[in-house]
Amino acid sequence: MSNKKKVLIVTQEMLPYLPDSPTAKVSRQLPEYLKTKGKMELRILMPRFGTINERRHRLHEVVRLSGINIIIDEDDYPLIIKVASLPQARMQVYFLDNEDFFKRKYVFNDKNGKFYKDNVERMVFFCKGVIETVKKFGWAPDVIHCQGWMTSLIPLYIRTAYKNDALFTNSKIIYTAYENSFTDGFGDIFKQKAMIKKVSDKDISPYMDLNNNGLHKGAIHYSDAVVRGSATLDEEVEKTLQNGVAENKPILDYFEGDEFKEAHKNFYAQLLEEE
Repeated sequence: MSNKKKVLIVTQEMLPYLPDSPTAKVSRQLPEYLKTKGKMELRILMPRFGTINERRHRLHEVVRLSGINIIIDEDDYPLIIKVASLPQARMQVYFLDNEDFFKRKYVFNDKNGKFYKDNVERMVFFCKGVIETVKKFGWAPDVIHCQGWMTSLIPLYIRTAYKNDALFTNSKIIYTAYENSFTDGFGDIFKQKAMIKKVSDKDISPYMDLNNNGLHKGAIHYSDAVVRGSATLDEEVEKTLQNGVAENKPILDYFEGDEFKEAHKNFYAQLLEEE
């Protein structure tokens, strides 16, 4: 029986599938480092955006994992799971797909640069889909590391709606907050779309700034530990991080260059030793 710790990396972006960005770079380099140096068992989940070339990257559907329906505001959306391999890293990446949400020529903004009006629904679909996919795996992660705003509802859902699910009972949740990438507000539709069974108005209240800051603040509130993914973060997010320090919530500072990989490995070890 393997004694390797199980680490779930959930990210909105990853090289080489999407253009280079801080999130895409960390999400690509960190899992490989953890697998080789940290001797951890890794699984990586991300959205299958329409800009990802399935033929070039050799994506194919995992039929045994597909077939789940994700409910958003009483509407059902089929979840399709695809997988691709990174041969040089000997790792597999699982992609969550749905034609309504991801079959587009752009990622978060349309051709005119406008934030997609349904980005809330896309985020909710992805976050709920991640949890349901892990349940299909039957694989209990020791660490769930959420990278970026599109993953920000996962800590909320796991600590509320799924808190009694045996797969997640002992999971430590880490959230990486990056510099704000959009300024648009979500409006009243956010609460309507993000609510699921067993989540109360009080539960969702940490997110109710209804913008990028609100997503970071809510995710930080429900996570066990936080990583600064950018050298500077918004003032409101920094205040939330300081409150986390007061509550003895571990926070990993931003690292330049490749130092972040070893720093993350040690951060994981520290968090798991506190069990």
